[in-house]
Amino acid sequence: MKTVTAVILGAGQRGADVYGAYALRFPNELKIIAVAEPSEERRNRFATLHRISAENRFSSWEGALEKDLRADCVMVCTQDQMHYMPVMKALEKGYHVLCEKPMSPDRHELAAMGRAAEKSGRILSICHVLRYSPFFMKIRELIDTGAIGQLISIQHIESVGYWHMAHSFVRGNWRSKKETSPMILAKCCHDLDILSWLVNAPCRSVSSFGSLTHFTSANAPGRVPDHCLDGCMYRGDCPYYAPRFYLEHPRAVSDGFTHAVCPDDSPQALLEALKSGPYGRCVYHCDNDVVDHQVVNILFENDVTVSMEMCAFTADCERVINVMGSKGQIRGNMEENKIIYDDFAKGHRVVYDIHTSGGGHGGSDVDMMRDFVSLIAQGGNGNNKSSADASVESHLMALAAEESRLNNGQPVSIASFREAS
Repeated sequence: MKTVTAVILGAGQRGADVYGAYALRFPNELKIIAVAEPSEERRNRFATLHRISAENRFSSWEGALEKDLRADCVMVCTQDQMHYMPVMKALEKGYHVLCEKPMSPDRHELAAMGRAAEKSGRILSICHVLRYSPFFMKIRELIDTGAIGQLISIQHIESVGYWHMAHSFVRGNWRSKKETSPMILAKCCHDLDILSWLVNAPCRSVSSFGSLTHFTSANAPGRVPDHCLDGCMYRGDCPYYAPRFYLEHPRAVSDGFTHAVCPDDSPQALLEALKSGPYGRCVYHCDNDVVDHQVVNILFENDVTVSMEMCAFTADCERVINVMGSKGQIRGNMEENKIIYDDFAKGHRVVYDIHTSGGGHGGSDVDMMRDFVSLIAQGGNGNNKSSADASVESHLMALAAEESRLNNGQPVSIASFREAS
């Protein structure tokens, strides 16, 4: 198999730690020959790791795509509202494209991206990594083989984790729907996509309720400073006290959150960055406006009903699912990689322990990258499990859910919503 060459637009957590890491782990499969990243420190660190020449280091995606680079594909890892233009330009120039989710928070741009990919004849894959998860693939297999009879309903919970919420959606880059996208799209288009994939039918309508309830100034425990390290007297009782999370929580390092605070994750450097930086702010005095809990009810064309709940206030960051059919039931926790299947007729239970290759999203980050690279190496021939066409549906569902939430839970017809795009 040929070695695929790539250009990375955005060397942040996903660009560097997932796609870049894959190239370093499997250099015979993927080689990154250029990088665009506005942060000089991140750009040079990434370029050094991948031995990228000085002339192929760019401070903007525009600079990278203006140059005729000898590469097979472009990986778009910019912020949510910065996907559309680089995707369209890369397709125009003949590159295959891997685009981080969400594609765009604008439904008109979604449709345009799909049309551009079809016109170009190039691969446009969206990073809906859960489609590659051994956990969800096993659930799909059980449904498709009739193990639970007729699929009737699904309950799904996206447990964000109180610490993940504080880091990414209160203090961090995804705190503002105006700057990025609504929470239901930014965090949960993965979940809506996998639910659509499991049901395997078009969506008919959605309704939704949710709000930003806790992370507001009204819920501050008293007179608190703007930054945790400015002598907060509630630090012993506050679960969101920044120094405790970044210096003590095991996921702070393993999930790369400390690198978002500062490149040097030594205790001294972290504390210095938290004194006045965005990640050291009191969660009750931030400029966040995305919801901290939301429920979405979905009706599909085959009459399957789905309830999906996203909530910040959980101890763990995990996905829990309950699939109910006429002859059986499937329950599982993706983080535990365990599935319980109950057969109603035979009265027996089977527990599946799912093996994964390790890494993010239950091993599916690696599997998604392997599939994308293989598709390109084979000349674009093969099944693109996360094509733009397949991904648009979940994005429309998310945007329709947000419209419903803003209109007191009024149901939104997806057919009408799609036509308006």
